[in-house]
Amino acid sequence: MLSFITNLFKVATKKPKTVATGVTTAGAVALAVVGLGPDEGLRTTAYLDVVGIPTVCFGETRGVSLGDTYTVAECEAMLMARAQEFEDRIKPCIANYNKLPVEVRASLIRLSYNIGTGAFCGSTIVKKLNRGDIRGACNGFPAWKYAGGKVIRGLQLRREREKKQCLSGLE
Repeated sequence: MLSFITNLFKVATKKPKTVATGVTTAGAVALAVVGLGPDEGLRTTAYLDVVGIPTVCFGETRGVSLGDTYTVAECEAMLMARAQEFEDRIKPCIANYNKLPVEVRASLIRLSYNIGTGAFCGSTIVKKLNRGDIRGACNGFPAWKYAGGKVIRGLQLRREREKKQCLSGLE
């Protein structure tokens, strides 16, 4: 697991190459996964999360049943594929997505991975992004600290890390 995250960090923090459209080839998905791995934690046997949803690997809930087991390699591959899926799903919600700094895009992928694309695309964060208020969008992350109607300390800390990553793209 450590080598997986280390290798992703190396890829994500390389000086990005720019293609003709101005979009960098260094991956927002890879940078998102660097944060998602530790935030989600790795559990290779399915368990019930804080609100009772069957979960496995790095926070995967889709099609999970209690008793499911995966290898670390399967979990890593699942995380990469799902992070890419989340990026693909949030792109249509955000005007000029590809022009946002890679750190901002990575933080948006991380948030949507945790709250779901429906909640994400309908959020004030997306509304602010689409008005061009990137800083305001980044500062909106801490509002997403609830699970099951309760403030969750782990989510508070996670949202601060995501906010910090988001704002780092504006420096």
